[in-house]
Amino acid sequence: MTERRAALIFNPAAGHAGDAVESLPERLRRDFALTVYETSEDRSAAACAEAARLEGVPLVIAAGGDGTISSVASALLGTDTYLGILPLGTANSIALTLGIPDDLEGAIEVLVRGEPTRIDAARANGRTMILLSAIGLHADTVGETPQDAKQRWGVLAYITTGLKKLMSLEPFQVDIETEDQRIHCRAVAVTVANMAPARTVLAQGPSALSPEDGRLDLTVVSATTLVEAVATGLHLLRTALDGEPAERDNIGFLAARRFRISTDPPQHVLIDGEEVGTTPLVVECLPRALTVMAARREVVPAPPPSAEVEAKLEGLPELEVEPKA
Repeated sequence: MTERRAALIFNPAAGHAGDAVESLPERLRRDFALTVYETSEDRSAAACAEAARLEGVPLVIAAGGDGTISSVASALLGTDTYLGILPLGTANSIALTLGIPDDLEGAIEVLVRGEPTRIDAARANGRTMILLSAIGLHADTVGETPQDAKQRWGVLAYITTGLKKLMSLEPFQVDIETEDQRIHCRAVAVTVANMAPARTVLAQGPSALSPEDGRLDLTVVSATTLVEAVATGLHLLRTALDGEPAERDNIGFLAARRFRISTDPPQHVLIDGEEVGTTPLVVECLPRALTVMAARREVVPAPPPSAEVEAKLEGLPELEVEPKA
């Protein structure tokens, strides 16, 4: 096999440390002519990826969590350079959604034998977004979970924080603006997703989330008690696994190419797992802007732009919808 050029962008602060991570360059050199870039306080993952791209490397491999992967992707948008992924973070939701295994050997196999796949990305408050942006409960849970707990317990670390947040739910006013309408309601969580695994339940309002349809999917969740919040989460998980849209009155969803979201009071914002300040949030889809090495799969055609888009808003508290002039 002809040796292929690749660059490895490595985040030493990623969630999975140890001998396996230290041997990454050695493993990858079996299949690639490899250049290694290690991120630091002075050199971001995006800067490393830009340097590799300018060197003409056709495959740039991001080794880290969702934040590192998103940062590397930001330097590759709109180019012919492929993004490779080695999931070493806490949630690894981008990899999971693309069918990339969370074990290193399996992920390397995708780099070697996977297929280039063109997917949508998005711009969220000026930052690249591959996965999702979250406001409210999801953002608070991730943001308030200590880093040492994430490294020790992985995704389970979020459960304790999430339960504490559920014990003191504080709904907020939400104003959502799309290309053609304005929406007002009350919520405890708002999520704008390009893609997300089923376990990210607060993003799972519609029947499916596709990173290849040229749209973003927004899910609004409202709850006032712990019991209601838990029941809502279980409903979202079940419908996501079944490929069905959510049906509860306290869940709303719609799709659009662009969203502007403001809240009262201001809420924390999370973009691809990174805290980025507070609302307002502006997210715009970048159709087919990124090529990733993904697991081979059966080709499922994306719906044409004229296809009917799922939407459900009825039942949300204090709901007001008006068309834009």
